[in-house]
Order: sequence, then C-alpha cells, then structure tokens
Amino acid sequence: MTTPSLFNAFLSVVRRDLILAYRHRAELINPLAFFVMVVTLFPLAVGADVELLRRIAPGVIWVAALLASLLSMDALFRSDFEDGSLELMVMTPHPLSILVLAKVTAHWLLSGMPLLLITPLLAAMFDLQADVIGVLLTTLVLGTPVLSLIGAIAVALTVGLRKGGVLLAILVLPLYVPVLIFASGAVDSATAGLPVSGQLYMMCAMLFLAITLTPWPTAAALRMSLS
Repeated sequence: MTTPSLFNAFLSVVRRDLILAYRHRAELINPLAFFVMVVTLFPLAVGADVELLRRIAPGVIWVAALLASLLSMDALFRSDFEDGSLELMVMTPHPLSILVLAKVTAHWLLSGMPLLLITPLLAAMFDLQADVIGVLLTTLVLGTPVLSLIGAIAVALTVGLRKGGVLLAILVLPLYVPVLIFASGAVDSATAGLPVSGQLYMMCAMLFLAITLTPWPTAAALRMSLS
C-alpha cells in the first residue's frame, strides 16, 4: 500500500467526519457551552478576590476542558457503529489504526479547537497575565489531543454498549489525571514566575507517546466490539 493512498484515506476520513459534524452542528455546541458555563460560574461563586481567582484558574479551566472533552467522547465511534460505517472501515485495506487516528484528529478539531479559541477570553475573567495565558494555551494544545487519544480506547471498548457513558468515565478519568497535573502545574509555575519547561516537555512526551501507541489498542478494541 502506497503512502499517498494511505494519506488520502486519512484525509478522507477527517473530511467525512467534519462534513457530518457540520450537518449536525447543533450537537457541537453542547461541549463548548458546558465548558463556558463551568468556567464562568466559578468567579461568580468564589467572589472577586483577584488572588484567589488567579490561584484557582488553571485547575478550573483544565477540569472544565477535561469534562467537556469527556462529554463529546461518546459520539466518536457511536454513529459509525450504528449505521454500519465502522464495519466498512474495518474491512478496508487501509490499516484501521490510521483510520482511527484520522477520526481522533477530526474529533479534536471539533471539540478541542473551539476550547482553544474561547480560552483567552475566559482566562481574562481570572485576571491572568498574557504570558500565563500563553502557557495555558500551550498546555491545552499539548494536552487536549492526549485526552482525545486516550479516550478513544475507552470509547472503542464501550461502543457496543447501550449505556456506556458511566463506564466510559470510570475507564478514562484515572488516565486523564497525569495530563491534568502537569498542565495545571505548568500554569501555576508560570503564574509564580517559575520555569515551566519541565512540565511542557513532559506533556510533549505524553502527546508523542499517545500518538504512537494509542491507535493500535483502539483498533483492536473496535474489532473486539464488532466481533
């Protein structure tokens, strides 16, 4: 199988998922609306203490992003499983792991990218400085794809279950904790004027490991769910 044909298959899956999402674009608003509501409610709840807002901002924004990502994960393979497209993907001559990576890429473009665009505005509510917001955006760029890649494994395992949402959360949330720790730690260090390279390097390592390792178990879990 040639590299151009494999790359074309990757782009075709991404384009297909983006087109389908555009046709059902009302569903895309739910995770973003959830993210915005959670983040905006915290300043109203804790008051106008600027130091407190700066201190809790990394955790609040990252926990909201994590939950918003989890909210949209269940739909990653669900529609393909229900209409039979998933079986056709398994039967194609292209490696299923590459097609899985394409679907995760489309999922991140639809769920992670909007969070990146709205985060600077929300971060301003917590009185974060421009350099701290830059570090926050960097952690989101590195961390949200990891959330999608790790979540894809759990979604593949539960796609055949009618009510797999609770099981999905149980499987995924413990695996999300390292991303949350390093991301919020990087923003905390930036707020305190400390170096953040260590946390960012660790998040880069997690991203590369996730891209390299997660498509294969996800593909195996999909085959198991279809058998």
